[in-house]
Amino acid sequence: MKIFYAVQATGNGHISRAATLLPYLSAYGQVDVFLSGNNYALKTELPVAYRSRGLSLQYDKQSGSVDLWKTFQKANIRKVWNEAKCLPIENYDLIINDFECITAMACRLKKIPSIQFGHQASFQSQHVPRPPKKDWIGEFVLANYAKATHYLGLHFKQYDDFVCPPIIKPSILAADPNDEGHITVYLSHVSDEIQVKIFNGLKNFKFHVFSSAVSAPYQQDNIRFFPVNHEMFNHSMIHCHGVITGAGFETPAEALYLGKKLMVFPMKGQYEQQCNGAALASYGVQVLQNFDSYFPAFFNKWIYESNTQSLELTMSIEEIVEKLFSNIPLTIV
Repeated sequence: MKIFYAVQATGNGHISRAATLLPYLSAYGQVDVFLSGNNYALKTELPVAYRSRGLSLQYDKQSGSVDLWKTFQKANIRKVWNEAKCLPIENYDLIINDFECITAMACRLKKIPSIQFGHQASFQSQHVPRPPKKDWIGEFVLANYAKATHYLGLHFKQYDDFVCPPIIKPSILAADPNDEGHITVYLSHVSDEIQVKIFNGLKNFKFHVFSSAVSAPYQQDNIRFFPVNHEMFNHSMIHCHGVITGAGFETPAEALYLGKKLMVFPMKGQYEQQCNGAALASYGVQVLQNFDSYFPAFFNKWIYESNTQSLELTMSIEEIVEKLFSNIPLTIV
């Protein structure tokens, strides 16, 4: 079987999940990866057969929000359309799409079925948590950005019959977590300067801050900066007291699985993260909208009073992949 695996490369979560899944997918056939996007920091050893700058969200790190104007400026719609027409998906037996729009467009143009597989696919279900006030533009994007014929979703809980639990990296599954007292921080949408200003005010605590602007670890007062690196981040998180990060999917899921205290900052203008914040609140996770001068008060309350519920996995990676390759459990839209 020839498998075409389209991976969205906005941020690092999709790439991380693809690297975990690859050995399991390869058991079913030859896998060619289409990596689409221009806003990620992780190095990848995926078997990338096709690559595109695609359409990626751009961020304003001063305000911690999506920069719509920069996103529009970097989008080349004509190129995306041409790439969709030329993408040779007809040469493959199975198209797996992790929220990538060029592949979705190519499948619709060529009338080829595909499976949207990943976290965003779970939002086809209305049982998945949303914030109190729905964003109808955000709902439209989640439903239509990478439209497919079949869906298999991933989320913190199995909210529907086509929604599976998170895929956790084997290194995290096999970890023996302990508490060495530091706080692991990954806030890719917040500038290092703002993080230094806030965390330096909490002198009694040690922070491990992971930043795409850093090439080698270094110490600055009570903050140790690290480059964005799988092994370094995993080690820090496994041995931390708590995790502070955006309201993405992979990192919060891993933190909950490890039983770590968790605080998240949903990115402004990123509706999926607002939805994730609503889901995470049910686990006792501290969900904050602003990273500002009020942070120390919330931080101290979080450190001393909050309790985060651990995430339990109800399916193995093998079982999830087996479900992916089965026709019966998939929802057709």
